[in-house]
Amino acid sequence: MYILEQRFLRGPNVHADTPCLLSVIDLEDLYGISSKDIPGFNDALLATLPSLNGQPLPLGQARGFAQRLRAGTFLARVVEHVTLTLQSMAGPTVGYGRTRPASGHPADSRPGDGRPGQYRVVVQYAIEKLAEPAFQLALDLVTALAKGEVFEVEPRLQELRALGSRYSIGTSTAAVLAAAHERGIPTSRITDEANLFQLGWGSKQKRLQATVTGDTSYVAVKIASDKQLTKALLTEAGVPVPEGGTATTVEEAQRIAHRLRVAVTIKPLDGNQGKGVTTTCSTPEEVATAFHFAREYGRKIIIERFVEGRDYRVLVAGGRVAAASFRRPAHVLGDGVSTITELVEIENRNPARGAGHSNVLTRLSLDAHAEDMLRRQGYAPDSVPATGACVELRSNANLSTGGTAEDVTDSLPDITRALCVRAARKIGLDVAGIDIVCHDISIPLDEQGGAVIEVNAAPGIRMHQHPSKGEARDAGEAIVDGLMGQSNGRIPVVAVTGTNGKTTTALMIGHTARVAGLGTGVTTTEGVFVNGKRLVKGDCTGYWSARTVLSAPDVDFAVLETARGGILKRGLAFDRCDVGVVLNVAGDHLGLDGVETIEDLAQVKAVVASSASKALVLNAEDALCVAMVRRARPDAEIIFFSMDAENPMLLQHLEDGGRGAYLQDNAIVIADARLHQELMRVESMPSTFGGRARYNIANALAASAALMACGFSNSQVADGLSTFVSDSKTNPLRTNVFDVRGVTVIVDYAHNAAAYAALGEMARALLPGQLVGIVTAPGDRRDSDLVQIGEVCGERFDELVVYESQRRGRPVGGAVDLIIEGIEKVIGPSDTTHREIDVDKAIRLGLSLCRPGDVLVFACGTSLKTFIDALRVDDPESADRIEAQTI
Repeated sequence: MYILEQRFLRGPNVHADTPCLLSVIDLEDLYGISSKDIPGFNDALLATLPSLNGQPLPLGQARGFAQRLRAGTFLARVVEHVTLTLQSMAGPTVGYGRTRPASGHPADSRPGDGRPGQYRVVVQYAIEKLAEPAFQLALDLVTALAKGEVFEVEPRLQELRALGSRYSIGTSTAAVLAAAHERGIPTSRITDEANLFQLGWGSKQKRLQATVTGDTSYVAVKIASDKQLTKALLTEAGVPVPEGGTATTVEEAQRIAHRLRVAVTIKPLDGNQGKGVTTTCSTPEEVATAFHFAREYGRKIIIERFVEGRDYRVLVAGGRVAAASFRRPAHVLGDGVSTITELVEIENRNPARGAGHSNVLTRLSLDAHAEDMLRRQGYAPDSVPATGACVELRSNANLSTGGTAEDVTDSLPDITRALCVRAARKIGLDVAGIDIVCHDISIPLDEQGGAVIEVNAAPGIRMHQHPSKGEARDAGEAIVDGLMGQSNGRIPVVAVTGTNGKTTTALMIGHTARVAGLGTGVTTTEGVFVNGKRLVKGDCTGYWSARTVLSAPDVDFAVLETARGGILKRGLAFDRCDVGVVLNVAGDHLGLDGVETIEDLAQVKAVVASSASKALVLNAEDALCVAMVRRARPDAEIIFFSMDAENPMLLQHLEDGGRGAYLQDNAIVIADARLHQELMRVESMPSTFGGRARYNIANALAASAALMACGFSNSQVADGLSTFVSDSKTNPLRTNVFDVRGVTVIVDYAHNAAAYAALGEMARALLPGQLVGIVTAPGDRRDSDLVQIGEVCGERFDELVVYESQRRGRPVGGAVDLIIEGIEKVIGPSDTTHREIDVDKAIRLGLSLCRPGDVLVFACGTSLKTFIDALRVDDPESADRIEAQTI
């Protein structure tokens, strides 16, 4: 078995709402072989991965997959389940998978063209960097066991676990993200390497890294990292702190300790997570030892009065106390039998303990500092403590050094709460961990000699989310509340899909929003635009382009052209949109990526329909669009549009109280059961060319419905559509009209039968002269689709020049010959049909066939430059004039 193709579907897709890895594999000589027919295979696999015994089937029955395995299943499905199991062993649990035969057609030269033995395997993932190696390991393991070979899985599994640990989300970050998801706030990881996340979209976005937010002051973080400066500011604010000073040499440290005349705590000036901290140092020797230990973590060392009492952490977020914990230093309890080393090993088997911050608690460590703590208590690592004896391994109580926590939030008196909030504000932190040492947190500090010993930026919140004792506190929610306020972080998002008209409709909506005063981001096949300025050039109708808009801080309103290819290649870039628009579903791109029929294509477009949370705009004249009503979310409003005011579906919808938009007497009308209002005359929209471009009237109807759903007023919609111009500057290759010495030239990207039919109708309506077409289609379309394009063109054009554009696996002239075959089906062999492979020659030939008053259509070109360069050979003056219009 081997992998032909792999891609990450990072958002909602045709298979699932969750991120998935799609792989096309070839089973080769294992094709057609069932798991039950391979001697010893099932037993070997279940012995290698015992957790497969509990892997459920989609129906959820216990031990489902093990039963299926023994009953017999094809090996591609085995790879699916093994991949899910391996990911769950190395990282977060994942469960969704799906395996189907691959499909395609002969003209599709890409991998996975549907030959026998090829399968599409889809598996859910939680960590992207883990998914591919897990799939490869699954493939290698199943292949080896199927061939009776021994396979050592443990070394590869350890590599997976290392990847899972490296790229997993930290526990504190995960708690904040979970709280954000609970509130419906969209989140995205900015890079796999950095634990940096975006919460929200566009102008409402915030950023988060662990518990540091985009609102956290850099100066405040620098202050908090300087413990002496922090103490000075807290003293100024009337917050009790321990006396002390800083030192860079042992001698300085010993002098400061001598001056204080009490036991001291020694720690790095800019340390964190309890690293390098030693408490209760009373002798010069202890001070020296502690100083050298602290110097491992910082250049300057702080020496301060040791405050006797318990160690507490208070979390302040959003200007209030969110949680408080009593922290106990890392310790073990004697059992009268085991050595301290053995007790540490036993405690580290606790499933709640993990390396670093990867789990609820951190593993205990018997390092030099722990051994020093043991000596102070009269122990050594091989000592056997009495039953119940508490042996401390650290002098500090940080969870990052193995400590545990008990919730005491409800015990804080109001005066202590106010003191903690004041401390955070004095330092300037929006999220802060206030470390307090006192005998009893329920008593005000000034009544017991307690003190604030540190203020921490980026405080860990494991102790609050998962205390060893007491009530769990949702610290993540408190941080989200402080960061986001009442906002869900969402800006209005309109997603536009369909076979034809997507770009123009998206631009119409985006232009109207911008005219209304909103910062607008738009993605189209021509690029990414923010506030009318193009940021990225190219076909930008997929995942990454949408993310560019959603991450732009100056965007208040997003309009995302969402094409078939983007959905199939990466999935959606959003969990949901406010308004989904499905313009139409016509035959195009069939036979590619497993999309064999027009119904399959409709299922791809329906991904957008399913994502609409506020409203779904559908074409009432398209049965496949109408059928998407079943895919709509329960709370999403359905809004139909139609070029036919008497469309039965539209009329019934309006009668039932729904809203819609339709064309009547050359006017756009928006309506509900109660009121039908004329929005504007179609002649007032430049994009309709006086009402001749009926497809742009349909696009305007869809745009009107979407804008209505977003809450724009009738006057705002009319203002936008009446000022939207579709020309070579604003909308290249979408009905761009030029004059070439009396010949009206239309340049358009029409490339399927439906688009050619609409374009031919519009061109015929412009002038009474001859209609000449320069036509083609991409070579990866099915033979029948190319023939159909020929038939449509043969019915609508007086003279045709057929050229070759994108071969995509076909022989030279292959697509051209099929289009001509379709033309001849309609008009028979004729001297009005011309075969010219080269596009430049085809353009010049088409122009030579025209006389003033004629209309020439150049379709399916890849750029306006192609037409201009071909024209310049014989008519440089016209070429220069047209080029100037495009700048």
